[in-house]
Amino acid sequence: MTLDYETLRVVWWVLLGALLIGFAVMDGFDLGVATLLPFVARTDGERRVAINTVGPVWEGNQVWLVLGAGAIFAAWPALYAAAFSGFYLAMFVVLWALILRPVGFKFRSKVLDRRWRAFWDWALFTGGFVPALIFGVAVGNALQGVPFRFDDELRMTYEGGFFGLLNPFALFCGVVSVTMLVMHGGTYLALKAEEPVASRAAFAARQAALLLIIGMMVGGVCMALGIDSYRIVGKIDPAGPSNPLLKSVDVSVGRVFASYAAHLWMLAAPAAALAGAAVTGLLLTRRPNSLAFVSSAVSVAGVVATAGVSLFPFLLPSSIAPNQSLTVWDASSSEMTLKIMLAAIVIFLPIIVAYTAWVYRVLRGRVTLAAIRSDTSAY
Repeated sequence: MTLDYETLRVVWWVLLGALLIGFAVMDGFDLGVATLLPFVARTDGERRVAINTVGPVWEGNQVWLVLGAGAIFAAWPALYAAAFSGFYLAMFVVLWALILRPVGFKFRSKVLDRRWRAFWDWALFTGGFVPALIFGVAVGNALQGVPFRFDDELRMTYEGGFFGLLNPFALFCGVVSVTMLVMHGGTYLALKAEEPVASRAAFAARQAALLLIIGMMVGGVCMALGIDSYRIVGKIDPAGPSNPLLKSVDVSVGRVFASYAAHLWMLAAPAAALAGAAVTGLLLTRRPNSLAFVSSAVSVAGVVATAGVSLFPFLLPSSIAPNQSLTVWDASSSEMTLKIMLAAIVIFLPIIVAYTAWVYRVLRGRVTLAAIRSDTSAY
């Protein structure tokens, strides 16, 4: 079956969403565990247990981040240019925080002094908390629109600054992101760690699930009452050239809910986010099981999908030049590039999923301090 250009663009929008969901679900619990580390593990032994629940898998989970960034670069070059240029300093902060993770994992187990171990524990916390916050801030800015424009030769100019990204709504989205990943990481710890870390993590995850539900509802009210929404005016050729200068865009507050009313299937995303968080909280009141992690993953996927469908067909709106906003229809690579990249994804993505499933099957079961002490490769 041959896909036309219009269909390819939609397929790649779905694939980008799937890759970002994969990153949020798979690497998200790593970030959540690191964020919870100083609070649910009070002794050195307990912290070793928490660290070793993610120590063997966190590097593999970052494959989803690489895939997501690579997909943006290859399939949506205009989006890559605008987002990574506009969010340059924010991405640098994220990169700095992510670098702390491998350093923290490696050096913590190499030092005997308690003060240095405490230092590396807080470094691991920073490596989890900061990316979780900044990624949410980035999504919050994307929902509002980002101050960029193109000239007649499609050269992009960003007219904002780092501190402009830290506006109230974006920071609120950052907090929602942190609560989401704390819920996910706490659920994972409740399944993988021994007591008392597991019970403390389950308690933290329950509170985070409640806060996530509240945050999603408050965020919806903010979108309805105070956040600009974007709509294409007139017609746009879904198979037309990748030129964001060839359309007109209207901006008004609360229009996103008109989209939800017109396309009821979009409600599945926020419904999954809310229902998944609620089920996770309920399941964690009893002895945690794998269903709690599944429901937490569904909630995480629902949150990410909610942001995506709320923006569609926009990928990154421009707050200063709305007509030059980037959409699914005018920000993609060429048809040939999308076809080649799709073939690569079809080949390699199942391999990655199968290998990941095999790794987690091999590493199933709880992490105990006794097992760590007898394992020379443990952190």
